[in-house]
Amino acid sequence: MKSRDDSAPGGEPAHRTHMRLHRRQTMRWLFLVLGCLFVVVGVVGIFVPLLPTTPFMLAAAACFARGSERFYVWLFHHRTFGPMVREWQAHRSIPWRTKLYAIALMAGTMGVSIVFFVRPLALQLAVAACGVLLALWMYRIPSRDRPGRSVEQKG
Repeated sequence: MKSRDDSAPGGEPAHRTHMRLHRRQTMRWLFLVLGCLFVVVGVVGIFVPLLPTTPFMLAAAACFARGSERFYVWLFHHRTFGPMVREWQAHRSIPWRTKLYAIALMAGTMGVSIVFFVRPLALQLAVAACGVLLALWMYRIPSRDRPGRSVEQKG
């Protein structure tokens, strides 16, 4: 069953609009290996709160786009990871709920780390500052489905 994201304007499959396989076979293998590594780290990120899944899946998609059409198509149409890849490629945005979940999980994990595991005050402050900067950066990434936005603001 095809979704509305399965074709780009002009009838070409949407995943092909981002495909640019590298011309050198050795580089394609390198991109394929890196893409697989990013997928593994992204899957681990599902279970390890400090490790975000979305950026690793986006990096995997970028590597697969240069290294393997087969793996790229697999990730592009994956039931769990495909929607975030398609959203990023089509609109350069992250779903609102995903963003809030990631920021909340990151804040909780960093808070626990600061309170229970990081001892020197300077290091606690450094971890907290990195967490705040990362949360602000992530918050600033657009979300097309953000509640409370009028039609004129969406884009």
